[in-house]
Amino acid sequence: MKLAVIGGTGALEMFRKLRSTAMTTPFGAPSDRPRQVDVGGSEVWFLARHGDPHRIPPHKINYRANIHALKVLGVDSVLAINAVGGLVPGLSAGTMVAPDQLIDYTWGRAHTFSDGGSAPLRHIDFTHPFDGPLRERLLVAAGRAGHEVVDGGCHAVTQGPRLETAAEVSRLAADGCDLVGMTAMPEAALAREAGLDYASLCVVANAGAGLEDGPITEDDIHRVLQAAMRNVKDVIVALAGSDPGN
Repeated sequence: MKLAVIGGTGALEMFRKLRSTAMTTPFGAPSDRPRQVDVGGSEVWFLARHGDPHRIPPHKINYRANIHALKVLGVDSVLAINAVGGLVPGLSAGTMVAPDQLIDYTWGRAHTFSDGGSAPLRHIDFTHPFDGPLRERLLVAAGRAGHEVVDGGCHAVTQGPRLETAAEVSRLAADGCDLVGMTAMPEAALAREAGLDYASLCVVANAGAGLEDGPITEDDIHRVLQAAMRNVKDVIVALAGSDPGN
């Protein structure tokens, strides 16, 4: 397993940086230089999805360049860290979830490599978007690290960067979604096109709009995520150490 982690800029600070590499791709520049980091004695590639500093909104991320760059670096497995809202009871702030399904509500994003002749036209099987061995390794690693990760759930992916309305949250829940975020698509589908094993570790940052009293504030979201990142780090360390070939 040659692992890469795609996450928010703050997640990078959890690990000792070893080196970075400037890259370009046929699809433009990735969000940031991929950085090799020390994860519990293993070398793992890390890519800041929103750039460093955090500046690129979800709908402007160059997902194709990000995935292409990791593929060129020899990565075969990608763990995505996604901040999400919880849509159902039991998924309180700070809960970690490994979803097994998603519904894509985004629009206008460059969502395939098979566009404009840059790659052969492919119709990938996306029945189960997170069904590779990495997801199973993730769940085992979480148990080894002593943290609970909810096994399964449907991840709604919305356009952002604004949060959803209460009516939109009601619709997503009625559609069968358990979580809502803004960055899993087209990232997951592009990883599938590129032949990369892709799993998502979602961190619930807040309840969906209208599910609790009061407004959702960025300060509250950041506070929850900052606390949860300690648990995320433990899981990543356990995951990176799960394969002696990593």
